[in-house]
Amino acid sequence: MNRKGIFITLEGGDGSGKTTMIQRLAKFMEEEGHPVITTREPGGIEISEKIRSIILDPAHTSMDARTEALLYAAARRQHLVEKVKPAIEQGAIVLCDRFVDSSLVYQGFARGIGIDEVATINRFAVDDWEPDATFYLDIEPELGLARINASRGEGMDRLDMESISFHHKVRDAYLELARKFPERITIVDASPAPEQVEQVLKDLLKKRFIQNFNV
Repeated sequence: MNRKGIFITLEGGDGSGKTTMIQRLAKFMEEEGHPVITTREPGGIEISEKIRSIILDPAHTSMDARTEALLYAAARRQHLVEKVKPAIEQGAIVLCDRFVDSSLVYQGFARGIGIDEVATINRFAVDDWEPDATFYLDIEPELGLARINASRGEGMDRLDMESISFHHKVRDAYLELARKFPERITIVDASPAPEQVEQVLKDLLKKRFIQNFNV
């Protein structure tokens, strides 16, 4: 697919530092003179943010797994057509916190719906769109959840409250996806200090998109 811009996603378990890294990478790219859009899933636009609030509400513990998967796909579709695609078509670099991989991992594997089933839902939602590059921030679930407990003022959301075995399933599935799609997904150790993780990501960007980041 010919694109004017670049679509980069960051994936990882809860507490892996995706939000922090997206902010730092955006600053780096802007300093290089590139137009950058940062966004997240579910969310990024008004409709999708409203869907996000439904999905992550700690009160919604009765939500069916397939309902959850469909809500994620719906939020993703609106986000893609309203924000991501227009930005890329205008030549921007889009840094997105989560995309289809998250649904394959969380709903497909950890929830037990089936990766193929969730992939089918999302093919309908996103057509043939996929990231140009995905960086998976890998971290032990215990460390990730400890970071959340230490830093989140607003408390835990519905996914944070899942059992530790659920979060281990999430990590296992991400690692399997990275092995399956090594040309797109790069595993990055997210356990060191943020400055170290940031430098690794910058180096990967320079290497992968050398024509864009020749510093």
